[in-house]
Amino acid sequence: MKRLTMLLVFVVLSAVAAGGYWYWQQSASGAPPESKAKGKGQGKGGGTLIVKTASAVVKPMPVLIEAVGTVEPEHSVQIRAQVSGVLQSVLFKEGDLVKPGQLLFQIDPRTFAASYRQAQAQLARDMAQLENAKVQQERLEPLLKREFITRQEFDVAVTSTKSLEAIAAADRALLEQARIQLEFARIHSPIAGRTGTLAIKPGNLVPTAGGGVPLVTINSTDPIIVSFSIPERQLEEIRRNQNEKDMRIEILLDRSGPAAAEGKLVFIDNTVTPQTGTVLLKTRVSNKEEILWPGQFANVRVVLRIEPEAVVVPEAAVQPGQEGSYVYLIDQDSKVLVQPVKVSRQIGNEVVIASGIKAGDRVITEIPQALEQGATVRLAGAEGAGSGEKGKGKGKKGKGKQDESGNKDEGKPEAKSKG
Repeated sequence: MKRLTMLLVFVVLSAVAAGGYWYWQQSASGAPPESKAKGKGQGKGGGTLIVKTASAVVKPMPVLIEAVGTVEPEHSVQIRAQVSGVLQSVLFKEGDLVKPGQLLFQIDPRTFAASYRQAQAQLARDMAQLENAKVQQERLEPLLKREFITRQEFDVAVTSTKSLEAIAAADRALLEQARIQLEFARIHSPIAGRTGTLAIKPGNLVPTAGGGVPLVTINSTDPIIVSFSIPERQLEEIRRNQNEKDMRIEILLDRSGPAAAEGKLVFIDNTVTPQTGTVLLKTRVSNKEEILWPGQFANVRVVLRIEPEAVVVPEAAVQPGQEGSYVYLIDQDSKVLVQPVKVSRQIGNEVVIASGIKAGDRVITEIPQALEQGATVRLAGAEGAGSGEKGKGKGKKGKGKQDESGNKDEGKPEAKSKG
């Protein structure tokens, strides 16, 4: 029992000694732990923070609507054969640009050429019979007037002539059909565009239209269509501005980059999609350099009008908060003020402010961790900023410098300088 009591007394004395040592260390440091944590990032000894700022400016900025669109060819044609036969040759390479009327495929034409010559011969035969019938009719006509023949004999000759005329007309139609079949053996491009993957190689049997995959698909690339959807609540504003000269549609590959193409609104769908509550729109843009590619996703920016006097700050200055966006302002006394703002829109690295600040207000663009309301700050790059570090370096080198009164500074250590 006596040993247990002595052990407890020893533990208590040890705890009291440890607590006293800790309190002595904190008193020697000159600040409690909370103060040290709070002063972190404010410089040595909790000094003035150095910050980078930018001034809010007023300049013309566009009022716009942003969306994501899909690039589509204005014309797209699936080339299919209209006659069946062996594919003799392909007169282009996959991915080539082709022109309207350019020959693409040649199907073995021998069967169609034979049918064409047969139709020609049949027409020639029937035309000869028709000429003979006409001559016979002309010979019988004066005999009928002299009553050397009966009326019935003359009517038979007239009927024969008309019958042969109908047969000749049918032969002409068959000849035209054979000619068309022969032309179908040579497949030409109906549009200008870029070819896709070739589905059938030379030497294979080409199926007729409607059977199998198309021989090739041609997509026009210049101009090109970009389709996109907007919420139905924005449709009224677009329709109100669509005839204004300032309204345009910009296509961007990178949302923060420059516009790759620019065009006008060419289509507004006649209905709102019930499932999404959006309306489909299309724009036609020039694409001579083929920057845009069919099937590609692109950022769409509908510029409705230009706001001549918009208040603009850098994107880095605007901070998100639970109650909305805000910025850190610097007043005339170099004090920090937390100012709530209403963001209108963001264009690239710039943010248009609807309310909260005015032109000329200085906002902090690089936010130190220890920055808070009412803190005193100093602008980076301003006179005197960072002078303590420079003085420290010169003190180590031992170089002196004269002050304004002509006295020479012998390079005293920074700890003794109040600069």
